Amino acid sequence: MQITIDRIEGIFAVVEISQGHTINLPLELFPKTIKEGDIIDITINKHMTEERKNTIENKFDFLTKK
Repeated sequence: MQITIDRIEGIFAVVEISQGHTINLPLELFPKTIKEGDIIDITINKHMTEERKNTIENKFDFLTKK
């Protein structure tokens, strides 16, 4: 998925998500170097997702074995 930085307004980036629809997202979600017109790729990192899932499961297992 790709989004386009339409403009920056204060602490928000106005991003075009599809077919001209826009939403405001906090600037803190983006690298400090973004500018109007930049295209951002959004992907799912399956490796990191699996690592996080395992970490949470391990914590849960530890807590429930007491």
